[in-house]
Amino acid sequence: MKNKKHMKDLKIVFMGTPEFAATTLEKLVDADYNVVGVITAPDRPAGRGRKLQESAVKKYSESKGLKVLQPTNLKNEQFLEELKSLNANLQIVVAFRMLPKAVWAMPEYGTFNLHASLLPQYRGAAPINWAIMNGETETGATTFFIDEKIDTGEIILQEKTSIAPNDNAGMLHDKLMHLGADLVIKTVKEIEQGTVSTKRQPMNVELKEAFKIHKETCQVNWSASPENIHNHIRGLSPYPAAWTTLINGTDEILVKIYDSEIEKAAHDQTIGHILATKKELKVAVKDGFINLLEVQLQGKKRMKTQDMLNGIDLAKNAHML
Repeated sequence: MKNKKHMKDLKIVFMGTPEFAATTLEKLVDADYNVVGVITAPDRPAGRGRKLQESAVKKYSESKGLKVLQPTNLKNEQFLEELKSLNANLQIVVAFRMLPKAVWAMPEYGTFNLHASLLPQYRGAAPINWAIMNGETETGATTFFIDEKIDTGEIILQEKTSIAPNDNAGMLHDKLMHLGADLVIKTVKEIEQGTVSTKRQPMNVELKEAFKIHKETCQVNWSASPENIHNHIRGLSPYPAAWTTLINGTDEILVKIYDSEIEKAAHDQTIGHILATKKELKVAVKDGFINLLEVQLQGKKRMKTQDMLNGIDLAKNAHML
């Protein structure tokens, strides 16, 4: 076991923005690693007052007195000079943007990234969402050294976790956030002790991609199988949320769906038709129904379906598009 004094040999620059990254940074600091600088996104206007919002990583860094850089352009000469002057010998990237070679090739021991999937599967921007949307029962986290392409570098460590049948993207995000932070610590220890070994990502497997999610990605296709619809809803919950259009008489209402369950049953209803009681609202699909448990009508708050039904009169022919 190396003593704590020896741990200071590593001079780490950490790069990340959201809570997912802040959790890893906190673990590094708690483990007494020497974080000489933190790179995070510039403050952004948010909310109705358009007040400048600081990233989760910036808030944590400042609470610990860490040096923070917020470049708008990662190729900017002044930023590169400032980064170089930190004399880091290892860079760690968690939930940040693509780095130019001038940045990732800078430190002696390289730059490694934490990705929230079992690479080479689910390369890309939204691995947590797509794993659930595709009905996977297992995923995990991977640390890898950054190279020229996206998420293709040599794998250092991987750890698996299961996806429960009703896990949503928020639950899996939190699970992977902690598992990933621990994996980063294990990776740093290996680099520090000189025991790190890497393996190339397999080339001959069929790859599932984790494309960026757009508004049209989130629309529910009621003609799909009940399992696919349920996976789609939980894979996008709580953010950005699956949506559909409720046709209620002459009204067209955008509805976000946060929670659902499958009810298998034979029926002769049209796909998309709504059956509602005072307590439940279900949508007819192939081989059964999707029971909507938590929704948000346009302009209203997110609520349990029972509460939503108290405030709406549904027409007999109400249906989802």
